[in-house]
Amino acid sequence: MTSILTYTLKNLPSTSKWALRFSLRPLSCSSQLRAAPAAQTKSKKTLAKPNIRNIVVVEGVRIPFLQSGTSGLLHRTSVPKDVVDYIIFGTVIQEVKTSNVAREAALGAGFSDKTPAHTVTMACISANQAMTTGVGLIASGQCDVVVAGGVELMSDVPIRHSRKMRKMLLDLNKAKTLGQRLSLISKFRLNFLSPELPAVAEFSTSETMGHSADRLAAAFAVSRLDQDEYALRSHSLAKKAQDEGLLSDVVPFKVPGKDTVTKDNGIRPSSLEQMAKLKPAFIKPYGTVTAANSSFLTDGASAMLIMAEEKALAMGYKPKAYLRDFVYVSQDPKDQLLLGPTYATPKVLERAGLTMTDIDAFEFHEAFSGQILANFKAMDSDWFAQNYMGRKTKVGSPPLEKFNNWGGSLSLGHPFGATGCRLVMAAANRLRKEGGQYGLVAACAAGGQGHAMIVEAYPK
Repeated sequence: MTSILTYTLKNLPSTSKWALRFSLRPLSCSSQLRAAPAAQTKSKKTLAKPNIRNIVVVEGVRIPFLQSGTSGLLHRTSVPKDVVDYIIFGTVIQEVKTSNVAREAALGAGFSDKTPAHTVTMACISANQAMTTGVGLIASGQCDVVVAGGVELMSDVPIRHSRKMRKMLLDLNKAKTLGQRLSLISKFRLNFLSPELPAVAEFSTSETMGHSADRLAAAFAVSRLDQDEYALRSHSLAKKAQDEGLLSDVVPFKVPGKDTVTKDNGIRPSSLEQMAKLKPAFIKPYGTVTAANSSFLTDGASAMLIMAEEKALAMGYKPKAYLRDFVYVSQDPKDQLLLGPTYATPKVLERAGLTMTDIDAFEFHEAFSGQILANFKAMDSDWFAQNYMGRKTKVGSPPLEKFNNWGGSLSLGHPFGATGCRLVMAAANRLRKEGGQYGLVAACAAGGQGHAMIVEAYPK
């Protein structure tokens, strides 16, 4: 992650009721495997607000997202660093030795020891939190330039000794005599050596996210075929975008002792026939969530250079996009764990004074196909809006021709702490490519939380 900081600046330019309501609403993606045509350039109002600083994305990069256990991360080159006022990074599974990974990466990259840096964690929206924290620092006038991003290394997660083993080792460290040490050692049992892996279940419910996704898909009557079709769409669009050079935020790197990695390695279009052969991954034998329609464990890092608009222009930079309104939401972590986008989308649209029809590019985090399709159904339901969200009417589901047109987390990968920046840069780059003005980024997160943000294209 040290290198991703340097590269950023160097390269500036209740369930049963749901089932009854949604069982008759099949949702197929089979006709949407092709990327949408470029949007027509529209003349819309800008979202600038009086007496509030415009905050812009000058540049954003990420290293290729890699399936855990494959190639890994590396360092990059040095950059001028004195313009950066603050560094914020998100991560989820923290290494004890580098608990404030933002600070350690900043120092490792050669930033001044006078440049503050801190690390945030908010599950799958950790990078989103890093970005919006930076936005707050700039909007308040405390900073002009912030580097925000995230990192996750699933190939080398911290694995602890068992609690009994940890207690014995700590007691041994405190023991003062040989007799005390021998007495402690005599209590050792082989089961003390059983390791503790990082938790993959919700602390509050003891349920894995995959199990929650399976229940959510069943509640909203999202079939196995629906999920496989959507996953195939994600991989197909990602492959097309990769082949056409649209994933311009990806920068290559040389893994020490190995080859240079130049692209995401989880993009693997298959066929519905092959996908149908996979067994359920979580609820067996009747579940519908499989390895093919779930996001995979991923290594990756991302970073964005965020500036006050006047600072960016004074330094001669051409921003890519404005970062506009954003919201965070929380809801029931048991039955609504993955519905963050449903709750966050109408709120952020209202804050910005926009509607779904104003949005030209949607970029939602794809944790699972079933999660995406369940959110679509919830967003398109007046009944759900009225009974669960306290709203009079539905917000409406995003049209697929505007949705994740360059692939998503199912195909590109999902490094927990880094995905938020990828979503924002995908929206910004799509707006520039397709001629749109507004993008909407949204994501769910563990704990029943969610985030949404409006991105506005910077005038060409």
